[in-house]
Amino acid sequence: MDRGEKKECVASLADVFKTTSVVVVAHYSGLTVAQMQALRKQMRAAGAGVQVAKNRLVKIAVQGTEVASISELMRGPTLIAYSDDPVAAPKAAVAFAKENDKLVILGGAMGATSLNVDAVRSLATLPSLDELRGKLVGIIVAPATKLAQLTTAPAAKLARVFAAYGGKDAA
Repeated sequence: MDRGEKKECVASLADVFKTTSVVVVAHYSGLTVAQMQALRKQMRAAGAGVQVAKNRLVKIAVQGTEVASISELMRGPTLIAYSDDPVAAPKAAVAFAKENDKLVILGGAMGATSLNVDAVRSLATLPSLDELRGKLVGIIVAPATKLAQLTTAPAAKLARVFAAYGGKDAA
């Protein structure tokens, strides 16, 4: 890698660190190429990205960003997983780490907050932003649905009473 490629790599990494909301750092030593491809596919499906870069370049790229705390985690064969959704990358990384013990989560950062392994795992248990939006819409719509049911219920009861009286006179 020549100097120009390194500058380009640092610039792209710095852009990633400035635009994403969460970064997860993990050791990937011992993963096969097929397992790495599966990890990338799983991350892409979750709306996250994975990148393997030289630790020295990552340390340069995080300087001056909110996620500067991850520079101390960059030792050995590390990868970074990142996403705009605060729970997408941690959820996908923890799920893949459960299946493959070779992926060891070291920690990460969410904005200016440094995350340890337990914090990354607890983030993974939270519902995603889309799930929370769905629940919120369900909560908002539920009272209107119940109100509609209550307004039609008396009329239905009245119709049943009239039908019963009508059937009684016919008999």
